[in-house]
Amino acid sequence: MNKKTGYSGLCLLASALFIGSLAAIAQDTELIAPEVEAARTDAYEQQLENYLRHFLVEEYEARAAKLWNRDYSSPAALERSVRPNRRRWEEVLSPPVLSKTGPLETKPYPLGQVQAEWLTLPLGILTAEAVLAFPEGASKQQPVPLIIVQHGIGSTPETPFTAGAYHEYAKGLLDAGFAVLVPMNLRSVERRNNVERYARLAGTSLPGIELVRVQHLLDGVLADQRLDEARVGMWGVSLGGMATLFWMPLESRIKAGVVSAWFNERRNKMAVPDTRYSSFSPREEHAFFNGWLTEFSDEDLVSLILPRPLMIQHGKNDNIAHWPQVVEAYEKAAIHYQRLHIPEKIDLVLHEGGHEAIVAEGVQFLTDWLTAPNRENE
Repeated sequence: MNKKTGYSGLCLLASALFIGSLAAIAQDTELIAPEVEAARTDAYEQQLENYLRHFLVEEYEARAAKLWNRDYSSPAALERSVRPNRRRWEEVLSPPVLSKTGPLETKPYPLGQVQAEWLTLPLGILTAEAVLAFPEGASKQQPVPLIIVQHGIGSTPETPFTAGAYHEYAKGLLDAGFAVLVPMNLRSVERRNNVERYARLAGTSLPGIELVRVQHLLDGVLADQRLDEARVGMWGVSLGGMATLFWMPLESRIKAGVVSAWFNERRNKMAVPDTRYSSFSPREEHAFFNGWLTEFSDEDLVSLILPRPLMIQHGKNDNIAHWPQVVEAYEKAAIHYQRLHIPEKIDLVLHEGGHEAIVAEGVQFLTDWLTAPNRENE
């Protein structure tokens, strides 16, 4: 057989195989109608969703009852009894190990009439950045308490000094004699979605990373003798409220907290669609964390904050939640304080507004617990 004949034979064989493949593909696609296949797959998706929702919602109470073994005989006993839960909560956030790789740098950063500073602390590839401002009269002789003021997902460190939903609450704190530390966290849904994907692959979370950044900032800032390191509080709005609720269980230097526009009936919020409140799904995937609803609904997470004072603020016109469900979750959280005989250390400000901070009540709460004589040690 000459080369020409052999080449022709190979071409014929290849053509036959190609035509046969097309026929096989056509035959496969005809084995099931597209609408039948779609219905089958939709049904499987629904099975998976029902299975997981049942685990997250219907089975939550029984599961949590086995995982929490609280001892309310004293504050110290309670803290010991929830140590396993605290370790598991740390696993949910999985904060990474970051190390300081340079000194804390400061530069003037005036915000209108507020003479603030911009802080930068190198942590290897990352930096921790924040605004720091002191009230008038802060000195080594008269150190003042510090409030970590945490902005939300659509805001910046400058926002708490402005009007709008934040109502200048950082200024309100300064006027009341508090210093304020306003960390810069990552802003916008799209950015947080992007980074959270990488964080999950790396076995961490964006709230975990941002917690460690704040902890390193506190190390440096609290060395300033104008600050009383024993009197540190935190007040966050929206996703800053999430940070407050998430971080207080893992950062004992925070002695009191205010959570504005975040606290919720968490199982419903994350897993049960309802026209009465907004949903993170499908747009805000950054807000879903591995293992969160195994045992850490908001009212259970609060028991990792005890015996420290906590205020919850929620507006009836805030569509992040159906407000009666917030009240129900709050009442469950308050039981922990009641059983420790310290019901005065938790409070709910249920107001007629929306997604916002309520300044006067929040400032008064922190004043009561961080500046009144001997209250911070109760």
